[in-house]
Amino acid sequence: MGVLLFKVGLTRQTRRRSGAARSRLTEGPTQQYRAGETEVIGRILTVVRSLILFNSPTLSPRSNSISTSLINTAVQPFAATAFHNGQFVDVTDADMRDKWSIVFFYPADFTFVCPTELGDLADHYAEFQQLGVEVYAVSTDKHFTHKAWHDSSETINKITYPMIGDPTGVITRNFQVMIEDDGLAERGTFVIDPDGKIQIIEINAGNIGRSATELLRKVKAAQYVRANPNEVCPAKWEEGEATLAPSLDLVGKI
Repeated sequence: MGVLLFKVGLTRQTRRRSGAARSRLTEGPTQQYRAGETEVIGRILTVVRSLILFNSPTLSPRSNSISTSLINTAVQPFAATAFHNGQFVDVTDADMRDKWSIVFFYPADFTFVCPTELGDLADHYAEFQQLGVEVYAVSTDKHFTHKAWHDSSETINKITYPMIGDPTGVITRNFQVMIEDDGLAERGTFVIDPDGKIQIIEINAGNIGRSATELLRKVKAAQYVRANPNEVCPAKWEEGEATLAPSLDLVGKI
């Protein structure tokens, strides 16, 4: 009986050692493979994961949702580097004062929905400029990655507005659109008035692209009510259409 127990114990020890040896054999190549993954490929896989999770609220990786409204609050201080017209330029919150600005967050370079949105903005950029509006695209990529994407993508090559790199996430967190688990930004759009205060916020799920045409309409509405503080723009308001002048006489008659 003692011999039998000794043999059983020896067999179990041998199995454990064999399993540990197999684990060590498979561990090395896996670590080498992971170490060799490029930053861009890793970010693309992260975006794909995020797009899948966005379809399920219970699985969403968000851990920093908007808890208080940023409407009418001032843009918080920041300093960053942007890729703009073939150059690396400094951008700060001071650049968003005394003019209208759009801060357009997107998850990552070299992805799928993002280039369609940024290309759409590029197609309408001249119209935004005519309204005195500057557009700033922001992701948590580095400004070097923005340049590489601009050089390699026909769609992104059309962009002539600044593309800000936010690898530390300072700007993204200032605007409360950071997906903390992934280190990526939500699809957040912010329209900022000449006082440096946020007047419009739009946030889409990662798998839903935005429209530059609708953004133009909203900017025109924001500019109109700033110039005409006693009037408001009704639903679907387009430039040149009638507005409303809130008063006691108007209550219950719309």
